[in-house]
Amino acid sequence: MNTQQTHQEDHTRRHLDAMCVNESAQAHPWYYNLKYMAVGIVFGIIFVKSEVISWFRIQEMFHLQSFHMYGIIGSAIMVGMLSIFLIKRFDIRTIHGEKVSIADKKFNKGQIYGGLLFGLGWGLTGACPGPLFAQIGIGATVVIITLLSAIAGTWVYGRFRDHLPH
Repeated sequence: MNTQQTHQEDHTRRHLDAMCVNESAQAHPWYYNLKYMAVGIVFGIIFVKSEVISWFRIQEMFHLQSFHMYGIIGSAIMVGMLSIFLIKRFDIRTIHGEKVSIADKKFNKGQIYGGLLFGLGWGLTGACPGPLFAQIGIGATVVIITLLSAIAGTWVYGRFRDHLPH
């Protein structure tokens, strides 16, 4: 199997799991990615200040005692919807002029099972993938166990993905 064929199969497999699979042909020096680290740090600070990483806020949400988290999640959904609409409507490209392609996703029953597992884990641990790093960053080192569990779960999914309902 040649490299081109392997690359195409990898791209096809990733396309099943993601809404947006963009491949850049451009090569950049290592320090080029420091801006993404800076954005991640700012994002983490916003998570901390808005209490998105608070175990108590997450428990309030799951007990239907507060609108705080629903408001943040709803706002994020609206920003995402508007962003995708604008990208598609105006054929917006990357800063380097590369086309952004957003594939349509088809519903399948695996999304229900995955959502239930994700929600159960979120409710039990008080953490979802984004805030995990911010929680560790503020000193909640017990969350490292949740991070390792998330990594293990991702590996298990990747290992058995062909045998799961999609």
